[in-house]
Amino acid sequence: MSSVRDFGAVGDGRHDDSDAFEHALDQGDGLLVLPRGDYRVTRSIRIDLDRRRRSGIDGSGGTARIVMDGPGPALLFTGTHGGTADPRTVSPSVQDVERMPTVRHVEIVGRHPEADGIRLEGVMQPTITGVLLRSLRHGIHLTGRARNVLVSHSHIYRNTGVGIFLDHCDLHQTVIASNHVSYCRLGGIRVEGGGIRNLQITGNDIEYNTNASLAVPDGDEPTAEIFIDCRDGSIREGTICSNTIQATATPGGANIRFIGAGAAGGRQVGMWTIAGNLVGSQTTNIHLTSALGFAITGNFLYSGHARTILVEDSRALTLGANCVGHNEDYGTRGLSPGIRLVDCQDVAISGLVIQDLPAGRNTVEGAVETTKEALVEVVRCRRISLSGCQLLDGVPAGLLVEDSDDVLVTGCTILDGRAEPLMEHAIRWRSSGGPPRGCGVHACRLENLDAPAGVDASANVIGRSASDR
Repeated sequence: MSSVRDFGAVGDGRHDDSDAFEHALDQGDGLLVLPRGDYRVTRSIRIDLDRRRRSGIDGSGGTARIVMDGPGPALLFTGTHGGTADPRTVSPSVQDVERMPTVRHVEIVGRHPEADGIRLEGVMQPTITGVLLRSLRHGIHLTGRARNVLVSHSHIYRNTGVGIFLDHCDLHQTVIASNHVSYCRLGGIRVEGGGIRNLQITGNDIEYNTNASLAVPDGDEPTAEIFIDCRDGSIREGTICSNTIQATATPGGANIRFIGAGAAGGRQVGMWTIAGNLVGSQTTNIHLTSALGFAITGNFLYSGHARTILVEDSRALTLGANCVGHNEDYGTRGLSPGIRLVDCQDVAISGLVIQDLPAGRNTVEGAVETTKEALVEVVRCRRISLSGCQLLDGVPAGLLVEDSDDVLVTGCTILDGRAEPLMEHAIRWRSSGGPPRGCGVHACRLENLDAPAGVDASANVIGRSASDR
């Protein structure tokens, strides 16, 4: 180990310790230890792994602080890895000299509007654990090629940019786990472009990553706790599991947002699972655009001001065994849920439980007033199945099917249990181009069914109708 103080660092928060850091990295034995203190630096401390060799930075159990008083990252790790994670593509120099750079147990604080925390470029097996990154622009910034990245047990807090920013990366085998990522203005975890495979976001608390959380006026770019933007690149093979994902509603904002419409067309984002999360308190909880291949299951989704789930121009989705509702602690001050599919095909919805509010409308002050026509809306879609679901207390309908073909509803309960019912129809069909084709309703318990010609409706149990109330 080499102590940065042995190479001239003062650590008083005023003296510029940049030269001492670089001296220690040049002359030290690889592990740079920062004893307790506030180490002010005015330029990026660059760790060129091919030159500095195996390197790590340790903040002595969290007692050390780096104060970045200049633009750019406080710590910049650069490597030369040009292969994949396949051992046959990892050069001996990378495996022997550059592998697994580490940063642990240190706080990095920004004192410049363009100060970042840690940037990784061309690195193999970087490991960041137990760090606090705050008052920066971006907390962790990955660019270029990287493989086998681990970020865990860290606090990324109150930054003006993104908490963890994957910026046009060629990135595989990355795990982001057990972190607090909160109050970062442009998103908690944000991915823009690049070629990404095997990204796991697991067991984190990701919340309040909005303009409002930093008292900044809303801009043109909507925010999200997890924002996967693939308008430039291909992003596939990932999981968002066992996280708490919450926010303050912002115009156009979402807790989880995927955009897969690339410049060349097609659906460039997919092969993802969203499972076992608590997701709530945003304009939209989950928003997918031009996605291909998603499994969304086992989540509790609540307080979407406009929609709980909004899916546009997407294919091959399963939406199952989720509970959609609101926080009962708020009583009548809840938010009305809703799921909307537009221009989608090959979607299976099963085991869903969704219940509207007693009032049938948003009642939280400042919420976006919805114009939804049903708890679940299917618009201009094909090959949609709804099975084993409970759609309760919808206003004005439980399910709306509009200009859609091959929609099958099986074994569902669509009822209004309020003392003064507000649901006009369990299912409402609407078509502007003639009768729907290949649609059917079978073995359901329904309040009232509006089934036009072209819809096969048999063996259903029909309850009271609007005219009976």
